[in-house]
Amino acid sequence: MKSKLIFLDIDGTLTPPGSNTPPASAIDAVNKARANGHKVLLCSGRNLPLLNPLLDKYQFEGAVGGTGAIVLIHGKIIYDCPMEQADFLTAMKLLGENHVFRSVESKYGSWCDEGMGEFLAGQSGGNSELLRWRKALEDELGFRPMEEYPGCPVYKIVFMCEKEAQIVPARQALGTKYNFLLQDTKESSVCLNGEIISCKYNKGTGVRLAAQVLEYDLADTIGFGDSMNDMDMIKTVGFSVCMENGSPSLKSVSNYICPSVHNDGIYHAFKALGLID
Repeated sequence: MKSKLIFLDIDGTLTPPGSNTPPASAIDAVNKARANGHKVLLCSGRNLPLLNPLLDKYQFEGAVGGTGAIVLIHGKIIYDCPMEQADFLTAMKLLGENHVFRSVESKYGSWCDEGMGEFLAGQSGGNSELLRWRKALEDELGFRPMEEYPGCPVYKIVFMCEKEAQIVPARQALGTKYNFLLQDTKESSVCLNGEIISCKYNKGTGVRLAAQVLEYDLADTIGFGDSMNDMDMIKTVGFSVCMENGSPSLKSVSNYICPSVHNDGIYHAFKALGLID
């Protein structure tokens, strides 16, 4: 088989949400695929501090991070696009005034509003991004209080609230420069959650840039995801795979549905697609 460039979302795809430990079957599949001449990159909403445990341990060829805001190939940052500071301050002010819980992510760390953990603890169910945040805050995976945020450039704002009306002022103020990406969920009672990212990038633009640098045609790329921030990746790659535990919207546009992250989905998909024997 011709060499493929494979992009793996992390939470809900490569790992259970909020975990840095992939199933052994997934790592086995990745190692066998690389031995067969394929290249494997991470493609995640995570920032660098949250990507590094996986990059360091499993030696992926690189990563698209921050939902496309930062692209890393063989340890070198080739794309780096934080939010404009004025836009960031406007969004933070309007979200805060409307009682929206916020977290901010940079390449140096992550910070979140006081009370976000308690708010999440009161919610049941949810999509993989919500589950990731719940586990991350419970396990204290490097998230610090917002009052300690040092003012460094930020790649995205993650928001959580009860009603969409709470984010409308910020969305109107930022206009067409930013996407307010809402995660979908099967449960109507679950809180609204999503992220604010610049229209300059998304996971799809990250895929295109990585493919160009590594000299792959897009037709020879494969993307794996489960949530709404994977949509641009799924629509960009040559062949798309959604996890069984994934978003109904993402499933509807994917080429293939594989078993869930809890049922060795990556391994089964790699085998079905001929990436491994």
